[in-house]
Amino acid sequence: MESLLVITNCPDEASANAIALAVVEARLAACVNILPRVQSVYRWQGAVESATEIPLLIKTTAANYPALEQAIAELHPYEVPEIIALPIAQGLPAYLNWVAAETIQ
Repeated sequence: MESLLVITNCPDEASANAIALAVVEARLAACVNILPRVQSVYRWQGAVESATEIPLLIKTTAANYPALEQAIAELHPYEVPEIIALPIAQGLPAYLNWVAAETIQ
């Protein structure tokens, strides 16, 4: 089972907590790390913007990615949220087995 690290950024703690709780409760993710605020600089609608955001590191499987992406997009307050999935090339086998066991297949 291929494991993924999915990254998204939220505008505030409330939306970060809501997304994290929803995807773990729905077994779309085994674990979500809610990181401290970061400063993001990006181009949006022709202008350079700057905002503080709350990053989420979401551990899931490739099989769950489509449903996870849909859930994040539905719950996220941004019009176009950052949702990036990175393959986990290697990891502690027991941990990766746990990720697979705690998410729906």
